[in-house]
Amino acid sequence: MEHPIWFNGKLVPYEEATVHVLSHALHYGSSVFEGIRCYKTEQKGSAVFRLREHLRRLIDSAKIYRMEIPYSLEELEAATMETIARSGLEACYIRPLVFRGMGSLGVNPLKNRVETVIAVWAWGAYLGAEALEQGVDVKVSSWNRMAPNTFPSLAKAGGNYLNAALAKMDAVLGGYTEGIMLSVDGFIAEGSGENLFLVRDGTLYTAPVGLAILPGITRDAVVTLARDLGYTVEEKLIPREALYIADELFFTGTAAEITPIRSVDHYTIGEGRRGPVTKALQEAFFDIVHRGNDPYGWLTPVPVAENVA
Repeated sequence: MEHPIWFNGKLVPYEEATVHVLSHALHYGSSVFEGIRCYKTEQKGSAVFRLREHLRRLIDSAKIYRMEIPYSLEELEAATMETIARSGLEACYIRPLVFRGMGSLGVNPLKNRVETVIAVWAWGAYLGAEALEQGVDVKVSSWNRMAPNTFPSLAKAGGNYLNAALAKMDAVLGGYTEGIMLSVDGFIAEGSGENLFLVRDGTLYTAPVGLAILPGITRDAVVTLARDLGYTVEEKLIPREALYIADELFFTGTAAEITPIRSVDHYTIGEGRRGPVTKALQEAFFDIVHRGNDPYGWLTPVPVAENVA
């Protein structure tokens, strides 16, 4: 089913949500976006995970790129809820997108119109349903993350993902599910579209934001959950070879949720399947997003639409 899309302030039919081929974003990657999930929970019905944090990051990303969104945070929240409710979906992936449209096609985009879109669709486990338990096989990518002060990594910008796409394609064509990218100095950074955690002797390690990684909102949630479960979490520089001797590795992200890694570069991680720390974190996370047990106030219930399109 093709669901209505919120486009510059109003819901329009799916087939009418179009842009001109001379839009600035198509030529220069001048867009910012978010990935958000709405879950069907047992206790709260349909509910969006950390909606405000995601939309605040969207606004921050646009600000970094000097794109003035003509809608407030509250208006974007309301628009997201309206789009979900009108879709009729009980669970969905949500894609807010802000981009530069028609105008000058030079590098200077300051006079181009800023367009705002919110779309939703059904989307299951990003790395495969079985991956949540069995784990995935990955490789260290030949492509590094960009250096600090080249592209702003705090912005979730469309152009930044050209780098990620190279790593993803390289991994898939090599028979792997995903790639792990290193920093320009050779330290562990993140996956093509996920943050990364390493577990060693019961302590969790993850890369610092200063390595040009995206500070993921699911990453932040996992840090909170881990500490509340009694684990120590450290942000530090992690050498590549630490991957191979880790007790556990897992990806985090809106799409990936919490996905274990069973091998890297043909090195078996732990026992080659989901480990106990990863399992405990998955159970805590899914208790919130599937059952609706939400002590952190991370879920925003979706109102029921009077007339579903």
